[in-house]
Amino acid sequence: MMVRRDHLVRHPDRCTHNAICIPICPTGAWLSTPPYKFDSSRCMESCRLCLDACPTQAIYGVFLKGEKLLSPKQE
Repeated sequence: MMVRRDHLVRHPDRCTHNAICIPICPTGAWLSTPPYKFDSSRCMESCRLCLDACPTQAIYGVFLKGEKLLSPKQE
């Protein structure tokens, strides 16, 4: 069964609001006003620029395996 990234989520307790995710995003998927919501329709599945750039690892992916959502544990 194929696993694919469905969308990204910003962890509100980890985000420092430095907004590094906004200028690094090539498609403008991160909106530039707090709480920095995310437009998943603009995101490229293979892109990891915002995940890699975030110093607090506040951004994480939610994946689909068939019809089931797989989300990492939020600490």
